[in-house]
Amino acid sequence: MESKAGAQISKKAFIQSALILLAFMILAGVLTRVVPAGSFQRFTEGGRTLIDPGSYQAAPRPDYPVWRWLTAPVEVLWSDDSLLVIVISLFILMVGGAFAVLDSSGILKSALGRIVVRFKDSKYLLLLLITLFFMVLGAFFGIFEEVVPLVPLVLSLSYYLGWDALVGLGMSILATNLGFSAAITNPFTIGVAQELAGLPLFSGSWFRIPIFLAIYAVTGFFLVRYAKKVERSPQSSLVYSEEQTSVVKHRPLDLSQDLERAPAMRRATLWFGIFLALIILVLIGAPFIDFLSDFALPLVGIFFLVGGVGAGLLASPDKKAVWKALGEGVGGIAPGILLILMAVSIKHIVVSGGIMDTILHRAAGAFQSANPFFSTVLIYLLALLIEFFVASGSAKAFLMMPILLPLADLVGVTRQVTVTAYCFGDGFSNMIYPTNPVLLIALGLTVVGYPKWLRWTLPLWGAILLITLAFLALGVAIGYGPF
Repeated sequence: MESKAGAQISKKAFIQSALILLAFMILAGVLTRVVPAGSFQRFTEGGRTLIDPGSYQAAPRPDYPVWRWLTAPVEVLWSDDSLLVIVISLFILMVGGAFAVLDSSGILKSALGRIVVRFKDSKYLLLLLITLFFMVLGAFFGIFEEVVPLVPLVLSLSYYLGWDALVGLGMSILATNLGFSAAITNPFTIGVAQELAGLPLFSGSWFRIPIFLAIYAVTGFFLVRYAKKVERSPQSSLVYSEEQTSVVKHRPLDLSQDLERAPAMRRATLWFGIFLALIILVLIGAPFIDFLSDFALPLVGIFFLVGGVGAGLLASPDKKAVWKALGEGVGGIAPGILLILMAVSIKHIVVSGGIMDTILHRAAGAFQSANPFFSTVLIYLLALLIEFFVASGSAKAFLMMPILLPLADLVGVTRQVTVTAYCFGDGFSNMIYPTNPVLLIALGLTVVGYPKWLRWTLPLWGAILLITLAFLALGVAIGYGPF
């Protein structure tokens, strides 16, 4: 049977992710019955809502019945996060549909063929360059969710070069996340946290650049080692059995038919190239232009959809096939929306149960008797904990920094070290927790289930944990500042 166009979410991966998320939803609900309710007082300053760290008080437990644990994925559609959920859902539908058109019309295959020819004798250099490119996007510009449209392109490139979906995910979305976490001028984490801490904007980059280089070196080694292993023995791939049926349409690469496929293909490539350039301009300008920052995700989705469908219509003589591919792409990615709703509902359950502030209050209490380095590690761990419920780096900074900064001052931890520890905890866990929508979307584009993803990445996370702890210890030792 002919395979459908575009990325199709694997039934097995969907069921695994849904069951894991359901378990976490129930766990969050149980916590609302075990953990006492409480709240901090909040105030507005400079247009932002901040927490008064000394204002925590116990509160009556809200009336939050058990049956609402299961309806939470629907309730989030009219919660405070509803706009974000709707935008992300529309975004992945647009991207999924456009990619299916590019896939079925042969445009993607033609472009990748040229890349393969150019780097056929140095493909591991290509792997390292692509990884560096995506890490730079995250580290300097705070780009993360916006690179999702590029993930299918890199996945196909990985297949053509003889690797698997894990390598493709590793040098695209994983690399972006690692750069986002080992941030140098990331405006959404470093920028916001430093502003709240009263630090000069983007100060201390001299310390963060070596962190970025260390993370890049470890990541590059990890990916190249695994890619060589898969190339030597395809059966050693963790997803070998799943890929035997799902990626047949990507192999083999017949350059004779796709590299020079008539003037129509060149016009289509030029058309899509124009919109790809617009997407890059949006990504680069988003951290610095308020309008682009507010509308970056929908703009990227619209440009990708218009560029992809327009290119398909220019390249394909069968216009009906283009619209069919668009429908298949949208249908293939649509189940991911349910996973996103379930992921966001975990935070909704915790907030509705009145225990979010209690979790913050109790975790912060551990600082009172800790030494500077241990306090720094606690900041790291607290950010990791809250990340499970609040994925947004900026939102989490406004939630946590007003509490963390006075505590860090009391135990002798500089504010620059506090910001660094917070950014580590905020970022690296994005590609670990199954509650993160971007991870769910990325895995949904492949045959990779969450358990195998976790199994593959655990050694890398172990190395990164040691590296980040070492740099935090160094920061505490040298009084990394200016204060």
